[in-house]
Amino acid sequence: MTGNQTAEGPKHKKNLTRRKVVVAGAGVVAAVGAGGTLAAGAFAGETPKGKKGAGASASSSSSEVCYKLTSETTEGPYYIDADKIRQDITEDKEGIPLTLSLKVIDSETCKPIANAAVDIWHCDALGLYSGYESLSTGGGGAPSGAPSDAPSGTPTGEPPSGEPPAGGGGGGGHEEPTDDKRYLRGTWKTDKQGRVTFKTVFPGWYRGRTVHIHTKVHVDGKWTDAGYEGGHTCHTGQFFFDEVSVLASAEVEPYSTSTTERTTLTEDTIYDQSGTQGGLLKLKYNKKNIAKGVLGSITMGVEPDATHDGTDDAVQPGASASASASASAS
Repeated sequence: MTGNQTAEGPKHKKNLTRRKVVVAGAGVVAAVGAGGTLAAGAFAGETPKGKKGAGASASSSSSEVCYKLTSETTEGPYYIDADKIRQDITEDKEGIPLTLSLKVIDSETCKPIANAAVDIWHCDALGLYSGYESLSTGGGGAPSGAPSDAPSGTPTGEPPSGEPPAGGGGGGGHEEPTDDKRYLRGTWKTDKQGRVTFKTVFPGWYRGRTVHIHTKVHVDGKWTDAGYEGGHTCHTGQFFFDEVSVLASAEVEPYSTSTTERTTLTEDTIYDQSGTQGGLLKLKYNKKNIAKGVLGSITMGVEPDATHDGTDDAVQPGASASASASASAS
């Protein structure tokens, strides 16, 4: 962790009535050094979609545009509720440096959502999830108890068929952690512009899933010196990487040492093939040397008054997600 990033907070336990996370100190919206500089212009090239609203101006005129509601997806079995309050989630994991710059807006009004708690979590360069290493596939083969949001069957040129085993999918199936490691997990607060930045590494892949990052957005809670209390989860989604970037990463160690057959973006049963709306990141990196680092950015249009916790209203694996901006948008 560098510069003005704060240290991680202590662990906490989730109860049935409220969500509470512990923050370290009052500097919760501090910039991320160089990452903060990158974040400032990360969204300039994105193409807004949808209807007019009351958000940021799309040009020098008074015309304004909104983004479509971002697709909801399954939470997956490996979520740990706000276990680490930090922006740098790398710890000691090897991999291509990734700065993830996110913006959260109200899909109806276009207004940025400040003070939201944003979670991200993903596997390491060889497919392991912290907290669940004994259940993760890793870099070779698929042991019993492999990630249960992965469809059964060996990935081929055709998309894997059928729903995943019990424990994955869109209907919950959360697994309790099997170890106390927490690398590549973190929670941070959106600023007044709805922005939040994380420092991590480019994810690897595991059997049956394309390269992805999980995310949750929590709103209507209260940040205090003691933590973030109350509120609800208004968005549960996943971020995805285009094939060109993944193929480039596969040439770099330790990704190049993986023996796990990869599922492509078009074969994945969670990604709904809708581009940015479905969570496809905009990526910037040196095309001749991706190992130097990647900047990934996206604007998430969410429905702050709705509850989408990824356990009962998310898109089912193998289903085609709807492009409609309804409360059950995929």
